[in-house]
Amino acid sequence: MIPATTTRVEQQTDDEINECIRRQTERNISHLAKQGRGEINRRLDELDREWDIERTLEANAASISLVGLGLGAFVDRRFFLLPAVVAGFLLQHAVQGWCPPIPVFRRLGVRTAREIDVERYALKTIRGDFDKLAPDLKQEIGDREVTRILAAVDR
Repeated sequence: MIPATTTRVEQQTDDEINECIRRQTERNISHLAKQGRGEINRRLDELDREWDIERTLEANAASISLVGLGLGAFVDRRFFLLPAVVAGFLLQHAVQGWCPPIPVFRRLGVRTAREIDVERYALKTIRGDFDKLAPDLKQEIGDREVTRILAAVDR
């Protein structure tokens, strides 16, 4: 069975590594909750620039493929196999959430987009971004409420 897109990498990652990443996220949130709004804002900016596992893997695969193409063109045609192998690993990652570089990147602390979002939305909650936004579900939610909610999520 094909795992869910949002959790496929975590499902294929060793539980000990997932737990280490989760604990670091908790420490970040706990520390920043005591630091105040300015530090939370700074951290949110950092989170916007943090490379997730997908971006890291894509950059790694593209780099190795380009090296393989260059070596294949100028050194030995057998190096053309390298981009083919990388493409196979990318397909395996897309379907299963695992390929050979993933355990290395995860041990280095590279997080999934979902894991980054957990920290982001915890900090936004502490900062108060969602205060007074919960709509009364007994009433119809209008465009104005939807716009306010999306603005809070997006900031």
